[in-house]
Parts: sequence; C-alpha cells; structure tokens
Amino acid sequence: MNLTVSSSPHVRGNDSTRRIMRDVNIALLPALVFGIAHFGIRAAVVTIVSIAAAVITELAANRFLFRDHRELDGSAVVTGMLLAMTLPATVPYWVAAFGSVFAILVVKAFCGGMGQNAFNPALAARALLVLLFPTSMVRYAAVNGFFGGMDAVTTATPLHHMVMPALPEQSLLDMFLGNIPGSIGEVSALALLLGGAYLVWRKVISLRIPVAYLGTVAVLTLVFHKTDDAFGWMMYSLLGGGVILGAIFMATDYATSPVTPKGQILYGIGCGALTVLFRYFGLFPEGVTYAILIMNALSWAMDRWTAPVRFGSKGGAA
Repeated sequence: MNLTVSSSPHVRGNDSTRRIMRDVNIALLPALVFGIAHFGIRAAVVTIVSIAAAVITELAANRFLFRDHRELDGSAVVTGMLLAMTLPATVPYWVAAFGSVFAILVVKAFCGGMGQNAFNPALAARALLVLLFPTSMVRYAAVNGFFGGMDAVTTATPLHHMVMPALPEQSLLDMFLGNIPGSIGEVSALALLLGGAYLVWRKVISLRIPVAYLGTVAVLTLVFHKTDDAFGWMMYSLLGGGVILGAIFMATDYATSPVTPKGQILYGIGCGALTVLFRYFGLFPEGVTYAILIMNALSWAMDRWTAPVRFGSKGGAA
C-alpha cells in the first residue's frame, strides 16, 4: 500500500485566489461598462489610472517590502477597479492614483499582504479621499453619454434630494437602469445585480451578507420613512447611492467579513443599520463607506460570538 504524507488541509477544493479575483473582475464589468458609457471617456481614464496605480504599487510592494517576486493574483486590479467605481467621473486623475497607492501600500501591504488587511482597501482609500479632498469627491457632473462628453455644470445626485427630504426627480425605472448622476460604478442597479448573480452562481459569495444588508436598509427606511410615500422612499433608498455596490462587492470581502453563517447575517444587519443611521444623521448623504468600515473592525467579534459549539463542549469554539 502506498501512503501519501502531506500537511493539512487534506480535503482541497479547486478555488484559488486568481480564479476568485477573475470572477470578481468579470462581475464588475457590467456596472463599469455602463458607467463608462454613461459618463464618457473620462470615466474610462479614471478607471485605467486607478487600476494602473494599484498594480504598480503592488509590484513595488512585493519587490521592496516582501523581498520576493510574487505573481500578481488579480487582487490589485479588483481594488483599483472598485475604487474607481466609487469615484465621480470628474475626480482629478492624481486623486484616483493617490487613493489606489494608499489602498495597496498602507491598507494591504503594510498589514502583511493579501488576506491580512483589517479593512476593505478600496473603501478605506475612498474614506481617506473624502476626508482630504471632499470637494472633488462630491462634485457630480451632468452627462451626455460616451460621445457627448461631460457637462461642466455640477448636478445633484438622488441622495442629495432625499436629504431635504424629498423623493428624487428621477423615476424608479431611471434609478434601476442607471439614468442618474452619481459615481462611475454605482448608478446602474441592474448592472450591479447582474454581477452579483454571477458571483452567487460561481459560488464566490453567498447571499447572507447582501440579503441581510439590503433587507435591513429596506425595513428601516420603510418604517422610518421621511415622505408620505413609504414604499417609494424605501425603493429610492435602496437604488440610490452605493448601497447595492457595497452590499454585493464590498461587504462580502473575504478578508474583512465574518466566516460563520450567523456572523455574516449579523454583519450584514449591522452594515444596513449603520448605513441608514449615517444617511439620516450624517454630514454626507451616503453612509455605505463608513458603515462597512466600522463593521470590518467588528467582524472578528461576529465570528467569536457566533462560533459553532464543538462536540462535547458547552461553549463556542475558541
């Protein structure tokens, strides 16, 4: 009998970081392509600059921090793309590059590299950019499509209307399809949901966190509506801003979210509750960024509180 001696784990799957990152990039493409077609060539350049800065920074970090020549696994492309999708198309190119460098070098590399970061790199970078360059991060321009270019007149997003409070002037169909101003990758709920369906089909993510997140936002905005149309207020709250982008692509980040099923549900509920809280009482109309970052910091607690009970033990697994 031939015995094979190897280290654990002894049951291995076919998943790899490269394959997962490739699927995430594919899932992001519908929303990104729509954003570029909607906002024009400048949105494409912002995306290219953000991705290029992330990839170059990761190559440099691998060379000078980790002292090796690690192959790129696609995670830097995901970070650069996600960051670009949270930015207005009007943002200066150097701001997008600065954000990508911070995301890869500080949030990821200085914490030990892939899987060691406590916060989602793209969201952490966006939070820093909002802090340092608030004017550039809230300047949304009216658009005329890919060939029409970009209007220089700043326009309000649907969330800015809801601050008054009032329902946006756009229809729910426009909100769903993406015929609204906003960040590059957040405007089309349809494109984002298509990407999310692909990730679920590929078993890259489960539905626990997105459903708990969006469900919490839906319930709270329906109960605590600010206009006479409770259902309309709830739908605009779900379709406006980056809540769908955050629920599907940001909150489900493996390194910064819980691994236990109950922990993922609690995590999603916390993200949704904080998003509504920040939208109702915060300085900026969008609360997704800081809601997810706060829950990133608590994800370890979610896992600890919801650890499964080991056989023959009275408490949860340590």
